[in-house]
Amino acid sequence: MGPMFFETLYNELHEGLVTLVNLSVVLLEFIGVGVIVVAALQGICNYVRRDPLTRLKLAKGMAMGLEFKLGSEILRTVVVRQFSEIAIVGAIILLRAALTFLIHWEIKNEEAQMEQELEQELARRQEALHATEHGGDKKN
Repeated sequence: MGPMFFETLYNELHEGLVTLVNLSVVLLEFIGVGVIVVAALQGICNYVRRDPLTRLKLAKGMAMGLEFKLGSEILRTVVVRQFSEIAIVGAIILLRAALTFLIHWEIKNEEAQMEQELEQELARRQEALHATEHGGDKKN
């Protein structure tokens, strides 16, 4: 077991790691694209049906797809060798993280707006019920 053995072992392990990372990157990219495509198709169906939750559901699907794609870019940093590659991967990570942040912000705003609309509807129904109850008392 000389230095040559350890160098060969290191090279074999490194090649195995690179292969595993590259396969994982492709798998995560594929899953991310698939999630985004499915979310888009569901969004089209929801839009045609005039579902009021269309924007929210579409945004959540896009955010999930971007999370997978962001994971693939983070894994890609394991195998980059040159600074220019690191800069490109870093820029992609920043861009995808910014997109994910914006989509999550949109989801939060959409959910808050829907919650406000539901509270207003509940208040209207309670007022109508209260008016009906008092209207019935006046008739007796």
